[in-house]
Amino acid sequence: MESKVSEGGLNVTLTIRLLMHGKEVGSIIGKKGETVKKMREESGARINISEGNCPERIVTITGPTDAIFKAFAMIAYKFEEDITNSMSNSTATSKPPVTLRLVVPASQCGSLIGKGGSKIKEIRESTGAQVQVAGDMLPNSTERAVTISGTPDAIIQCVKQICVVMLESPPKGATIPYRPKPASTPVIFAGGQAYTIQGQYAIPHPDLTKLHQLAMQQTPFTPLGQTTPAFPGLDASPPASTHELTIPNDLIGCIIGRQGTKINEIRQMSGAQIKIANATEGSSERQITITGTPANISLAQYLINASSPDPDPHGKNTFTA
Repeated sequence: MESKVSEGGLNVTLTIRLLMHGKEVGSIIGKKGETVKKMREESGARINISEGNCPERIVTITGPTDAIFKAFAMIAYKFEEDITNSMSNSTATSKPPVTLRLVVPASQCGSLIGKGGSKIKEIRESTGAQVQVAGDMLPNSTERAVTISGTPDAIIQCVKQICVVMLESPPKGATIPYRPKPASTPVIFAGGQAYTIQGQYAIPHPDLTKLHQLAMQQTPFTPLGQTTPAFPGLDASPPASTHELTIPNDLIGCIIGRQGTKINEIRQMSGAQIKIANATEGSSERQITITGTPANISLAQYLINASSPDPDPHGKNTFTA
């Protein structure tokens, strides 16, 4: 957040950054951009949405404090409307809170938490909103995520108090802003070699090439007519293992691809069997089971990682031989 105070201190301009998932961004933009246009016009704030094929996007809101609070109110009420609409099709009885994630320079987080957590406790108690400051900085940045959740009114009050803290304690030193990384680093296999696509170039990837060759030679089923081991000292068909990954629902689309094209490509390239569990009601995650040789599994995991920016954020991987 930046603050510019003009002479006399009357006109305070703030910049607040929000981290949103693709689905949330779609809701803010609306059909043909009508929702965001209305928000800009009615609040008077500048609302910019980061470009890019990323599951996460940064929404930047800039303007005088009043305009920012109006824009925040509109976003919070829009999200509440989305929750209400999604509940009309589900059997859930309790209404989940509206949740927003602010991106705040780490140098300001100390003031937000306060001595022994006093400030954050005061904000929680006076607004009724839940506020959590992430312990770690966001990747490749000096910013942290601050998650606020509650009713739209509680969120608006909470944002007002956070803004006061930000204005009283400007960031120290240079801030390296968080930039969400693109959804995938495409991988192609050509002539038995693996390449990762970076910009306009295909970069040879020797480790992946070796893994691909190993995965293709060590299929769990011995090819017809092959009786000699593919590698000296290795069985032609090592025992198949199973590996499980837990993936957030909103990233599963990146892995499956349009009409299943991406997941089929991963199955073909890795030689592994990959099963994606059906979504269970009330759960925000899906289970992926990968079966094959260790080489099949390693390659499948790499390709799933390349399709999704954060495939296993909770470290719930389980490996069973």
